[in-house]
Amino acid sequence: MRRLLLIGMALLLPALAAHAEDPPLVRASNAVRVMNDIMQAPDKAIPQDLLRNARAIAVIPDMIKAGFIFGGRRGEGLISVKSPDGTWSNPSFITMTGGSVGFQAGVSSTDVILVFRTQRGVDSIVNGKFTLGADASAAAGPVGRTASASTDAQMKAEIYSYSRSRGLFAGVALDGSALRIDYDANAAVYGAGVTPRRIFEGGVSNVPTPVVDFRDRLEEYTSR
Repeated sequence: MRRLLLIGMALLLPALAAHAEDPPLVRASNAVRVMNDIMQAPDKAIPQDLLRNARAIAVIPDMIKAGFIFGGRRGEGLISVKSPDGTWSNPSFITMTGGSVGFQAGVSSTDVILVFRTQRGVDSIVNGKFTLGADASAAAGPVGRTASASTDAQMKAEIYSYSRSRGLFAGVALDGSALRIDYDANAAVYGAGVTPRRIFEGGVSNVPTPVVDFRDRLEEYTSR
């Protein structure tokens, strides 16, 4: 058994390491692509009323999941929070990591979307890091035209998570995954020393176009 575990780790770590971090602006453009794709799947997408009432939305494009007995996932994305006036903030860059143990093999890439329904999860990420299911309750999100059609835990979860592979969006359980602020990417885009709170509260200027596009797409798609 120990030999199998060592083999699993030896295969898993290079697979995840081979997924080099995208430049921040490429990451922003990919997140916009994922948001656009969501809205083109009206019957199997995130419900519109869930998006409209979200307190924050995170998009992690092309998250790599690799496994051989041990499993691991890593991705980089963006998160925006809803301001008191109902508009969306400029996004902070984030990373998402997690692991699992079980009979699994192979490497896959999926898009992940997190919809935050309460302020508690938002406050946790502003402080730098939180873990799905530990710092805030998380569940696989409902799909369809309206969230009210779902009976999933009576819509009590604080965060709903989705993934897309093979072109289809579906709710997915991601308990144990850690979300962290990517301070290096934030510094590259917004300048050294800029905090997530400053980003979310509108204290940055000269924001690059791909990053503005992410915020604008959220404004468009959540106001319908």
